[in-house]
Amino acid sequence: AAALLAASKSVVIVPGYGMAVARAQGAVAELASALRAADIECRFGIHPVAGRMPGQMNVLLAEAGVPYDWVLEMEEINPDMEKTDVCIVIGANDITNSAAEEDPDCPIAGMPVLQVWNAKKTIFMKRTMAGGYADIDNPVFYKENTEMLLGDAKDRTDELARKVKDILSA
Repeated sequence: AAALLAASKSVVIVPGYGMAVARAQGAVAELASALRAADIECRFGIHPVAGRMPGQMNVLLAEAGVPYDWVLEMEEINPDMEKTDVCIVIGANDITNSAAEEDPDCPIAGMPVLQVWNAKKTIFMKRTMAGGYADIDNPVFYKENTEMLLGDAKDRTDELARKVKDILSA
């Protein structure tokens, strides 16, 4: 994952409730800053109801020092996904679930989602493969362009930021 990020020209980070629970926003900000310092475009894609209340991700990222102009709303970032080299999803699930668009019988059918599967490569960081709040499977986990990086969001993001920095400084 670190090598993919370091070799990218464009990265989108999608934070979710799992990032908040793990208190990983500082590590996520550090990762974004390391990428930007290497002239890699790194932006955040925010779903309006990510977390447990609207605006929670924006507040957490602001507290971690992420500049407001790095943070884009779902409607702003979705059209850019196809030209994004890597989309890294940190602790989000339902807000990225392609079943909302692909399966009319799905409990979240019609819900607007971040179209992370349209990136050239998608990396999901979650504790487990379990469903999110809606408790349904996420087909994006099984798409050819998706890799799963399971574990605690803070630990994984700290490790990823360290490895990215090492690669970029070599």
